[in-house]
Amino acid sequence: MAHSAVGVIFSNIHDDDVAELSRHRTMASIPFGGRYRLIDFALSNMVNSGITTVGIVTKNNYQSLIDHLGSGKDWDLARKDGGIILLPPYSDETDAPYTTRLEALMSITGFLNHRNEDYVVISDCDGIARVDINDILRTHEERGADITMVYHEESEPVRSSYFITLQPDETGRIRGLQISPKLKVGTNYNLYVNIMVMSREFLINTIQDAVTRGLSSFGRDILTKHVDTLKLYGYRFNGYFATMDSLQTYYKHSMELLSKPVRDELFGARDIYTKVRDSAPSKYGENAKVVNSLISDGCVIEGEVENCILFRGVNVGKGSVVKNSVIMQDTVIGSNVVLDCVITDKNVVIRDKRHLAGCDVLPYFVGKGRML
Repeated sequence: MAHSAVGVIFSNIHDDDVAELSRHRTMASIPFGGRYRLIDFALSNMVNSGITTVGIVTKNNYQSLIDHLGSGKDWDLARKDGGIILLPPYSDETDAPYTTRLEALMSITGFLNHRNEDYVVISDCDGIARVDINDILRTHEERGADITMVYHEESEPVRSSYFITLQPDETGRIRGLQISPKLKVGTNYNLYVNIMVMSREFLINTIQDAVTRGLSSFGRDILTKHVDTLKLYGYRFNGYFATMDSLQTYYKHSMELLSKPVRDELFGARDIYTKVRDSAPSKYGENAKVVNSLISDGCVIEGEVENCILFRGVNVGKGSVVKNSVIMQDTVIGSNVVLDCVITDKNVVIRDKRHLAGCDVLPYFVGKGRML
C-alpha cells in the first residue's frame, strides 16, 4: 500500500432499514449469499487493500457479530498490534450510546488518537461490492481532497429513510450534496455508498471542532453546510453495487447471486473472506433435484430446489418443492412442503404439508427460531 490507513466500520447504523433481519443481530452480521455476513464485504475490501487495523463501531445486538469475527484470524487480522478492535457505543465522557454518526465518531476519538496511520477509511455494512480502496486513497491524495466520498450511479428509488446524493463536477469536486431528497422514478442519480476517506488528523480536528460547537450530525452539520468550503471529492464506483435498504432489496440482491456474471464480479478477482466452518459436504437423496441454486455445506436435500440460496445445514424433506427462496442456516423443511419466494431466518422449522408463498416485491418472511 502506498499510504497507511486505518479502517472504521459501523455495524449498526442501518439496522432499521432491514428490521426483520436485524431484530436479533446487527446489520453487519446479517447472513448473505449462503455463507457470508454483510460485514465480510467491507472487511475484505480493507484487508485486500493492506489495511491491518480495523475498528468495529458497535451499539447493540452485537453478540452474533462477536461470534462471527472471533479473533479475526479468518481475515488475517489476529495480530498483536492492530487487527480487529471492537469499539464500544459510548465514550469515556458519557454512558449514553450514540444516536448519530457524528456522536459515534466522537466516542472513538481515543482509538483514532492512539493510531499512527495517515488516513482513515470509513465504511458502513449496508453495501455489497468489491472495492479497490488503494485506488480511492491514491485518487484522494492526487486531488488534495479533504474528504473523498464513494458514489454509484443509480436509477431505482432508495427505500432507506436516510441517504445522500452527490452532484460532482467534471473534475470530481462535489458541488452539491442532498440528504434524503425526493427522487423521480427512472431518474439517474449519484448515490453515496457510505464509504469515505480522509486523513486521520483531519478527522480528529473535525470531531474536536464539532464537540466545541455542539454539533450532532455529520451529514447535515459538516458535509452539507461546508460543501463550498471543504475540498469534497467524489470517487465514482462503476462495478456491481447492491445496497440493503429493505427486505425487498435484500431478497432482490440475493437472487442476483444466481447470475454467474454477478458472482464472478463479486468473488472473482479478490477473495471475500468469512468465518470458516468445518462442515460436512451436502447430501442429496435419490429423488433430489437441484436447479440453478447455491447450496452450502452440510445440507440434506431429498426434495426439489430451484432458484434458491441454501445456507449451511438446511434440510429439505421428501416431496418438498422450494423455489425462488433464501433459506438460512439450520432450517428444517418437512415433507411435501411448497415454498415460493420465501425468506427464512436461522433455525426455522416448517412442518409437513405447509404451503408458503410471497412474491419478488414482497417475499414471505419467517423469523428466527419460528415453527410453522
